[in-house]
Amino acid sequence: MASFQDRVIGALKLQPNTFEEVENDTTATGQAATVVVAAAVSRGLVSLIWLGSLGFSSGVTGFLLTLVLAPIGWAIGSWVLLMVGTKIMPGKNTQADLGQLLRVTGFACAPGLFGILGVVPILGILVGLALAIWQLIAMVIGVKQALDYDDTMKAVIVCVIAWVIMWIVMAIVGFMGIAGAGLGSRFM
Repeated sequence: MASFQDRVIGALKLQPNTFEEVENDTTATGQAATVVVAAAVSRGLVSLIWLGSLGFSSGVTGFLLTLVLAPIGWAIGSWVLLMVGTKIMPGKNTQADLGQLLRVTGFACAPGLFGILGVVPILGILVGLALAIWQLIAMVIGVKQALDYDDTMKAVIVCVIAWVIMWIVMAIVGFMGIAGAGLGSRFM
């Protein structure tokens, strides 16, 4: 069994055997959570530094919000991937549970560990885009392994469908929050 460090490096190198290993290691969920939170810290620090340098106090709030929302998004996203991959588009060998998806998607967040590089002026945008693409590729590899797909394109489709569902849910929740805030202000 590989060490935590070896698993993170394997995920960064997009090695399918690393994702297969964490999928099957029920003790690796905590490690996956560590990757998710560490990546959130790395990305959140960029917002904190940029907003702080511009004189905005909201940088701390944004940083803390990132730390709270990253694990929640990870859990919900993993569940959505599980539902899409096992109920809507199962493969002939698909057998997966939430723990397996949590582990592979958690380690797929490993490129986010380099999110702090987004602080570099001008290059930060390109770094952010490169990290997003790297993380998406890691996610597809992890989903392919967790759902035991023979075809990578099926994993891509499942990831796209889950992504669309997540954006719809976030839009609805965001709209409800805005509408609720507007209604609340009228009654106070």
